[in-house]
Amino acid sequence: MSYQERQISRDRLEKHLRVLDSDEGIRIDNKTEYIFVNKTSHRYIVNISKDGRDQFSYQNNLDEAMRFLNKKIDISSKIFAY
Repeated sequence: MSYQERQISRDRLEKHLRVLDSDEGIRIDNKTEYIFVNKTSHRYIVNISKDGRDQFSYQNNLDEAMRFLNKKIDISSKIFAY
């Protein structure tokens, strides 16, 4: 099995998060940090990685996750599904 990722648009992010499987993820490349989003059966896990440090945030549902991410995503961010 090989690792595959594809770039997605910001307006498709919510759709991808809604159907995210436990072995999939989203990576958001901001200018100064990386944001990784994964999903368990109960919640979304958001990892913000900046300067070698990781900060984790846990969101209970899709609406919470989108509100949180919309505050963190830069205009020029690139978003990838993997």
